[in-house]
Amino acid sequence: MYHYNTFDEAFVQKRVSQFRAQVERRIDGSLTEEEFKPLRLMNGLYLQLHAYMLRIAIPYGTLNSTQMRQLAHIADRWDKGYGHFTTRQNIQFNWPKLRDVPDILEALADVGMHAIQTSGNTIRNVTADHFAGAAADEIADPRPVAELLRQWSTDHPQFQFLPRKFKIAVSGSGHDRAVTRAHDIGLETVERDNEIGYRVIVGGGLGRTPMIGKVLREFLPQEDLLPYTEAVVSTWNLLGRRDNKYKSRIKITVHEHGIEEISRLVEEEFEHIRPGFGGPNWQLLSQIEHSFARPNLETRPAKAHERACAGDRVYRAWADTNLTAHRRPDHAIVTVSLKKQGATPGDATAGQMRVLADLAERYGHDELRVSHEQNVILPHVAKADLPAVHAALKQAELATPNVGLVSDIIACPGMDYCALATARSIPIAQQIATRFDELKVEHDVGPLKIKISGCINACGHHHVGHIGILGLDRAGMESYQVTLGGDHTETAAIGERAGPGFSADEIIPAIERLVLGYLDLRAGPDETFLQAYRRLGPAPFKALLYPKDGADAT
Repeated sequence: MYHYNTFDEAFVQKRVSQFRAQVERRIDGSLTEEEFKPLRLMNGLYLQLHAYMLRIAIPYGTLNSTQMRQLAHIADRWDKGYGHFTTRQNIQFNWPKLRDVPDILEALADVGMHAIQTSGNTIRNVTADHFAGAAADEIADPRPVAELLRQWSTDHPQFQFLPRKFKIAVSGSGHDRAVTRAHDIGLETVERDNEIGYRVIVGGGLGRTPMIGKVLREFLPQEDLLPYTEAVVSTWNLLGRRDNKYKSRIKITVHEHGIEEISRLVEEEFEHIRPGFGGPNWQLLSQIEHSFARPNLETRPAKAHERACAGDRVYRAWADTNLTAHRRPDHAIVTVSLKKQGATPGDATAGQMRVLADLAERYGHDELRVSHEQNVILPHVAKADLPAVHAALKQAELATPNVGLVSDIIACPGMDYCALATARSIPIAQQIATRFDELKVEHDVGPLKIKISGCINACGHHHVGHIGILGLDRAGMESYQVTLGGDHTETAAIGERAGPGFSADEIIPAIERLVLGYLDLRAGPDETFLQAYRRLGPAPFKALLYPKDGADAT
């Protein structure tokens, strides 16, 4: 993984020192909250419903054991003993005291981490495929270019006061695990004539106006990535609306001007600035690539894993759902579920973070990933070590065998924490997960993505859930609207609204009717919920949600 050089270290330490002085001025009253707000947002500090919240960047989702242990230390010393992993491959601490935040930032800097540009109208944390460098289907590791983009975008003088926030995601294979089509810029790694390049997608995004991104370039050579990305952001920076924040994202700019006109303007800007990019950038990329050299993986027999699969039903269930094919057949990618039934999705205690750090150090070549689905990944584990890893995870209550199933729910913090939320997300996720655990059917149901947002800003990605749930306020009461057929992968789609909302008491039985009814609708045990929905259309699923209204529900 990438390690800070002397420039990085000095840069981050200077920012910590600046913010420490700003915090002191806020505490002594020299700065009002209005004056302090843009300064704290530049350093990832929000004022939430009950307290400050600090959002820390985990660039392209990659951590080592030292960094994970430092996060555990921060949770214990300055928070309430846990952290919350988000859909943007960040971690949030929900209870820091303002006077302690500079100390937290300094502790982060000590291990090569920061909270810069995790908020504000800037280019946010660059995200990537959470199986990067390990997946059997990978075309190229997306993390070196994600790191290049991170360095290019950090404190870029032209892009510190954009019309709105701007998000970039990079996928490393033909199967999109980075939700590229719901980002301002999505980069899909492709190969043409033995040359690595990128399909460039622009104008994706969720929130109150959800849109799937449009292809701007089918193939962009890697050497053109920086100037082309700068051309896209520069074009939007000029065209993007500043009169209405709800219409300021690039998705609205693309919609208003059309993809053809955006393409023309981007290409003009690209040709203009391209000569200014060249040798130094690619020397830097070459250095970065060395930081992501694949670990030396030892060949060892997988008999212990095979015996455990054959003789231990609990282990086999975990192996079936939480393991993914590695590029080496004697290794596996382990997804550690942070979705134990009844728990808060994405939360990990300081003790659990330390267990994950220990496992990465002992069995995983000191590498960890955070997924946009709010889970943690051990990307390089020998199959020979999987029984030991499972035993340690089980002891730490981290061995829930539910990755990709009903209870592996994405949920935003909702009204339990967020000042913008209009309904609770966490209790709904907990109740759905608990109910299907009681029914003992989720392995029979198979792959199913449920995603929950507590307001229209869609931090829980509900628009691209197979089943999406949006919490709204209706005359002072929480109401939950259901969408169906969303998809975040390479076949991305925005879910369709099923009909009227449900009260907090009604939503769990409604989801139960929907999921259990799907078992009768599917063509066979291998047809997933999304496949059945696309084959049959919305009518029979609406009938399950609204049994009195049937397919006429609107």
